[in-house]
Amino acid sequence: MPEKPSQNEDEYFARQDAELVQKQREEQERAAVEAERKTHYQRCPRCGGHLGTHDLEGVQIDQCPDCGGIWLDAGELEALRPKDPGMITRFFGNLFDYKTKKK
Repeated sequence: MPEKPSQNEDEYFARQDAELVQKQREEQERAAVEAERKTHYQRCPRCGGHLGTHDLEGVQIDQCPDCGGIWLDAGELEALRPKDPGMITRFFGNLFDYKTKKK
């Protein structure tokens, strides 16, 4: 007659099962987040339209053909800044610098 598993064995296998289920849930959640992220790739944050890429003074910018919004990636605004700024450009440049330092 087979022996009944001990309390420790039951706890061990229950813990193993719970860890496996947790691991599978985390993997499913990661896959769902990645799939959701991919659905928004190259989409306009404002209206959801497909963004088109345009070259502006050597910088690739994203523009929405539906709402006309222009979206810049990290560093693109600085790349578009004129090298010899005028009064208005200096004002907006200082404002931009103030906002980034404030973060």
